[in-house]
Amino acid sequence: MLPSEKDIAEIAEMLDMGFRCFFNLRSGEIKSIPDFNNMIYADRSMYEEELEEIDENWDDYYVFEPMDSSTSFQIMVDFTECVDNKSVQQKLINGLNRPKPFSKFKWEIDNAGTYRQQWFTFKNQAYKNWVKEKIADNIEVFIS
Repeated sequence: MLPSEKDIAEIAEMLDMGFRCFFNLRSGEIKSIPDFNNMIYADRSMYEEELEEIDENWDDYYVFEPMDSSTSFQIMVDFTECVDNKSVQQKLINGLNRPKPFSKFKWEIDNAGTYRQQWFTFKNQAYKNWVKEKIADNIEVFIS
């Protein structure tokens, strides 16, 4: 079973929030579980039932993992290259070239007026495209 466009949007949103997404290849159900390695504040006990179901039926699921930091960084670079305001673009480039580029980029984009919403739209589409790439790269899993 292939994820629908709605499923892809949901998976992309949850991955952006740092969750792992488990897509049930038989039913199409999506279970989103915090990535406990990176979200140490998340309460594992709240997800015990879902985790047990996944463990018992592991072969029924395809796991979408959150993006690694280099991929996330590249999305920020790609967005920066599209910014049509040279002043905003230079601030974003400077942020990306400083220590702690993720927090510097966030600060710059949060203070970039209308470009902030453009960033969210761009990032959301990049996540959707990334999920679609994962599906295409593993199509045999989804159609078997």
